Amino acid sequence: MEIKLRPYQFSDVDDFREWPCDDQVIRTSRLSSYTSREDALDYLKEVAIPHPWYRAICLEDHPIGFICVKPGSDYEICRGQINYALGSKYWNKGITTVAVKLVISSVFEEFPDMERLEGVVNAEIKASQRVLEKAGFRKEVSVNELKMDKFNRLEKFYNSVLF
Repeated sequence: MEIKLRPYQFSDVDDFREWPCDDQVIRTSRLSSYTSREDALDYLKEVAIPHPWYRAICLEDHPIGFICVKPGSDYEICRGQINYALGSKYWNKGITTVAVKLVISSVFEEFPDMERLEGVVNAEIKASQRVLEKAGFRKEVSVNELKMDKFNRLEKFYNSVLF
């Protein structure tokens, strides 16, 4: 099982549509569901492809999820934030941990001003927290935030890895 990261291409649209339509993925992430091919193509065109560091997590060259790093700008140029999601049928196989480690091995070279990579996870999603821990991130703080859509509190863990 070879896991690779690569930029998205328009030809990935059908593979891409599989995991953003997965109810388990939508429930545990901030993603929207892209049920139509046109919506998925628009997302690839407007978000994934032009993004400075948005990669497909590929298994046998087929996208099964995404991982992205948003580099900081201006006075936060030394920071970046990592986000990821994976199709639920690939959960608990170590794939996301491998993908995060691949990011760490290259992102500091690609963004030489970046000194710190941060990951924020919902405290209820233990597997995502474990991914960051296994990849070398350290939990720094736990924050309670008010979820405006459901009017309840959500605990988030802030994690980082330093270059």
